[in-house]
Amino acid sequence: MIKGLHHNAYRCRDSEETRRFYEDFLGLPLCNTLEIKETKSGRKTNTLHTFYRMDDGSCLAFFEAPDMPFDFKAQHDYDLHIALEVPREVLEKMMAKGKAAGIETRGISDHQFIDSIYFRDPNGYVIELTAKRPGHDEATDPAKNGARSKLDAWQAAKRQAKAS
Repeated sequence: MIKGLHHNAYRCRDSEETRRFYEDFLGLPLCNTLEIKETKSGRKTNTLHTFYRMDDGSCLAFFEAPDMPFDFKAQHDYDLHIALEVPREVLEKMMAKGKAAGIETRGISDHQFIDSIYFRDPNGYVIELTAKRPGHDEATDPAKNGARSKLDAWQAAKRQAKAS
């Protein structure tokens, strides 16, 4: 039924500053724009929807809607981040590129089955570039990694802590 991700969409402060980050810095080509003048509920608006294509054909997309307030609150990495897969040799290059461009850049983080670096885009979103390590597919195979039993144990511990 679900074939894959077409796009994820997020609000942005400014479409051009967002384009500079995603197209010029990350290298994701701007592949479409959609100007929205009226919502499906009939509300007049002035919104621009932009799409940035990844190699697999899916997109990251952004809405600039100056006529609609939006709180760009500071996000902790755990609250929201966008993880994009890259080849391993790209991590060091992009880390150096981010630091040279004055972009908040962190990493390289060892997550055992992936290695990652992190940036903040102009909207405050955390962008993770991640590279698979050898053994990644086995590490993410639920038949071998016990993912469900670990989740069940987590839930049981939460219930027990709440009851205490």
